[in-house]
Amino acid sequence: MAIEIIFNPLEQFKIEHVLLDFNGTMAIDGKLILGVPELIKSISEHAYVHVISADTYKTVADELSHLPIKLTILKSGQEKQQKLFYLENLGRDKCIAIGNGANDVLMLSKAVVSMAVIQSEGCASEALQAAKIVCPTIHDALALCLKPKRIVATLRK
Repeated sequence: MAIEIIFNPLEQFKIEHVLLDFNGTMAIDGKLILGVPELIKSISEHAYVHVISADTYKTVADELSHLPIKLTILKSGQEKQQKLFYLENLGRDKCIAIGNGANDVLMLSKAVVSMAVIQSEGCASEALQAAKIVCPTIHDALALCLKPKRIVATLRK
């Protein structure tokens, strides 16, 4: 089970994990964005989906209870470092990271493929700079996971 991203014979990645922030990324005001559950279910057929959240609205567990994901709720403080540690434990060359906030910056800067989403909550400028790809919506970011040749087309050097 993997999402294959092949830039050239020497630069190939088997993505086993998709890491997502929750609020501002796949949810607005603590509620999942319409259409996201279906995309998550499709991605879970190709990679493990992880949601890493500070759980600002205390809704993440209920909102995601019906989805095939691994949920990690961060401890208060040092959220940036906790997200980076999670990424590094999975293997940064095996992960796509998606987020929008300042606490996603280290994770976005270190993942082999990273995407910042803007949406109605906006996106921290540091997250935009750290991401390899910027998407206007979570739907676009998740679609890239399902169509990895789009990632290749965007990031090819």
